[in-house]
Amino acid sequence: MLKITWIGHSCFKLEKDGYTIITDPYADGSVPGYTPVHEKADMVLCSHEYADHNFRDGVELIERSGLPFHVEVIETYHDEVCGKKRGPNKIFIIDDGENRVAHFGDLGCELTPEQMEKLQNLDVAMVPVGGYFTIDAKQAADTVCLLKPEIVIPMHYRSVKYSFGYDVIGTVDEFTEIMESRAVQNRANGAMARPASMIRRANHGHIMDNVKTLSGSEIEIASTNASGSQVIVLQPRNIAI
Repeated sequence: MLKITWIGHSCFKLEKDGYTIITDPYADGSVPGYTPVHEKADMVLCSHEYADHNFRDGVELIERSGLPFHVEVIETYHDEVCGKKRGPNKIFIIDDGENRVAHFGDLGCELTPEQMEKLQNLDVAMVPVGGYFTIDAKQAADTVCLLKPEIVIPMHYRSVKYSFGYDVIGTVDEFTEIMESRAVQNRANGAMARPASMIRRANHGHIMDNVKTLSGSEIEIASTNASGSQVIVLQPRNIAI
């Protein structure tokens, strides 16, 4: 079973069979409202070399063999002008043999047909939705609706309630509202109702709805056998409250 924990911003922990990957650890004080990243992992993946995504010193590496993850890299851009404003960005596809998980980093451009092809059949997509530095809510929704991952976890946004994230980026609400609106429209157009999937919060047996906000920071994925995309809004684990 794959366990995913949202640490905060674009930083996630993926755990399986006692092995761990950390994505995009942020430097202390680099993102408002988050407490420092201090983790142990078998691998660290950084989508680009900005301080809020590349703090490798915050992760103690464990040197051992047997990592159950295969990682594929898709080279993209941090902006809409081929990196001229903010440079390159990497999308990571992490495959544990049962699930294909994509972390989109600070994607700031449209994907090419070739890149879209590589991102088919995703079980989980971690997608930035806040705009300004990345694609915005509508662009993220458009991308998700084209790729149709089973689960979407939005990231890289701000929260007014919990006071985390950069002031210039948007909240998650616009993205979830767009996704819910499209799901309603699909049902109105006669699309098949989405069957219940076997996605569970860690330590809780809880069936998710089409757009679901959780109080916890973790989910466990036992199976993703439903049609359409579910949006799961996690609570960052490292918020300073």
